[in-house]
Amino acid sequence: MKIKEIQDEIVDEFSMFDDWMERYEYIIELGKKLPLIKEEYKTENNIIKGCQSKVWLQGEQTDDKIIFTADSDAILTKGIIAILIRTFSNQKASDILEADLNFIDEIGLKEHLSPTRANGLVSMIKNIKMYALAFSTRN
Repeated sequence: MKIKEIQDEIVDEFSMFDDWMERYEYIIELGKKLPLIKEEYKTENNIIKGCQSKVWLQGEQTDDKIIFTADSDAILTKGIIAILIRTFSNQKASDILEADLNFIDEIGLKEHLSPTRANGLVSMIKNIKMYALAFSTRN
């Protein structure tokens, strides 16, 4: 699936919920299903700076796609990174760099997070884009 198709799917899923408590519960469920990062990648180098909780992100290029894995010590944050990984993992670096991120506003995520979690979300996106940039310059 293309990034835009995944984003549309996520927007549809979030539109099924009537209130933000249900959406938070859904985000937490997504976090529980997150394919975890290998312990060897839970290093200081892979911690995303700017997050209130600890978030580890690892990206590897396989063929022309980037595969992301992650983990967090906070259940809500784990769900947020799960949404981003679902969107950007298994995508080409160029597609990640060109991706529109309006779906985050469409589901209302940023406005329903505390300021520190919203900053963390921005940091997560920045790190994903940095991986894409690094891998795109290798090709």
